[in-house]
Amino acid sequence: MGTIKIIDVHQSVFAENDRIAGETRRKLKENKTFLLNLMASPGAGKTSILLQLLERLRDTYRIGVIEADIDGVVDAEKMEQAGVTVVQAHTGGECAMDAQMTKEALEELLEKKQLELVILENVGNLVCPAETDTGASKNAVILSVPEGDDKPLKYPLMFERCQLLIVNKIDTVAYFDFDREKLMRNAKMRNPKLEILFVSAKTGEGMDELAAWMRKNIEVIE
Repeated sequence: MGTIKIIDVHQSVFAENDRIAGETRRKLKENKTFLLNLMASPGAGKTSILLQLLERLRDTYRIGVIEADIDGVVDAEKMEQAGVTVVQAHTGGECAMDAQMTKEALEELLEKKQLELVILENVGNLVCPAETDTGASKNAVILSVPEGDDKPLKYPLMFERCQLLIVNKIDTVAYFDFDREKLMRNAKMRNPKLEILFVSAKTGEGMDELAAWMRKNIEVIE
């Protein structure tokens, strides 16, 4: 026992990441750019929701998108086809974007054009992206109806870190064992301040309300 060296750790392992994230937030505010960190499981509908939002916001704001993936350019190509300024970020095997990756992608994006809104479509999962501060102005998570109403109980950190929960695929609710009220209770248990919007990227239901949420938060930055 006497040979074991004890080290007192006085600084978080995330300290450098948090420093970069704080600087990014400061620069975004100075630049009057709103950055939304959009997180979800694969298949929850991040890209579909993004395309719906672009239709509603592109005439009002200059918009850019950061597509984060371990590999591939599929979603970035969709954004490019939609006429959006886009940067593809490959994480080199990491399961989420960190502050340094986000900073580099933002610098590349903002070199091309002055933007009022940037959306980071983070790597798809409900664990890693919640653990790391990217420097975003706000964090949002998408949960699709087929995933179930118990996800806030299974992945608490994600719902604690986000300011907005977007419940997608509400057009499929009749086909799944999904209780809207139970989901809201579970989510509010993790984060009483969490705002919750119910949408369908397929039918467009609820997307005007989501666009209004975006406008409200962009105006705060402005």
